[in-house]
Amino acid sequence: MKTLAGKTLFITGGSRGIGHAIALRAARDGANVVIAAKTAEAHPKLPGTIYTAAKDVEAAGGRALPLVVDVRNEEQVNEAVDEAVRVFGGIDVLVNNASAISVTNTLATPMKRYDLMHGINVRGSFVCMRACAAHLTKSANPHVLTLSPPLSLAAKWYGAHVAYTISKMNMSMLTLGWAEEFRSEGIACNSLWPRTLIGTAAIQNLLGGDEMVARSRLPTIMADAAHAVLTRPSRECTGNFFIDEEVLRSEGVTDFREYSTDPSIEPLIDLFLD
Repeated sequence: MKTLAGKTLFITGGSRGIGHAIALRAARDGANVVIAAKTAEAHPKLPGTIYTAAKDVEAAGGRALPLVVDVRNEEQVNEAVDEAVRVFGGIDVLVNNASAISVTNTLATPMKRYDLMHGINVRGSFVCMRACAAHLTKSANPHVLTLSPPLSLAAKWYGAHVAYTISKMNMSMLTLGWAEEFRSEGIACNSLWPRTLIGTAAIQNLLGGDEMVARSRLPTIMADAAHAVLTRPSRECTGNFFIDEEVLRSEGVTDFREYSTDPSIEPLIDLFLD
């Protein structure tokens, strides 16, 4: 059986959305899950905190360690990784899920927002890899999964929202580089991206509200795809830019209606995919 039982996952931004769904899927196997995110107190527009996520993980059958972490802060990340290793004995999986978004053009993107996207998306992923790498080498099946799209030089994605696009493509370039750098160590480094919109708080609050959520899929499709990737042999599965639906089709899934927020509506294709 493919299982994450007994494995320790360090998930950034795991208090809600896709990160939360990945945490719960791992918890159902009996995994240890480190919820590394900034949200310690409830936000009026964003459901979930690291503590509510931890309770969800434990209710699903896993062990949880909620830690307040700003992934841009190297000291906080290092301390969180040290605590995870102290509590669980090591780290088997790093999920770079934390991300900031602003689908705005150059003149509509304040430098503060530009810095936030690049700080969380790119720097944050890099900081977490630096902190986790030595521990991953000690795992029997180490994986790094970064939520970023297939690398592309299609001008339309850059012209529409260049600041956000280059931050996400830089995450994918990290995957490309890490897959080669850590190949001899047996650390699998892959990216995962949804084929359709996923009904998260970002869709609800930033990209169109209820109408767009209705034309999205549930975060569970990304969780199931992530689980499929993270349970593959690490030395045989690295340097890939996976799409959730394609991963699940390779696992034998043919009916995706269970993942739709509204099965009567065809979900919209996500950004960076045609």
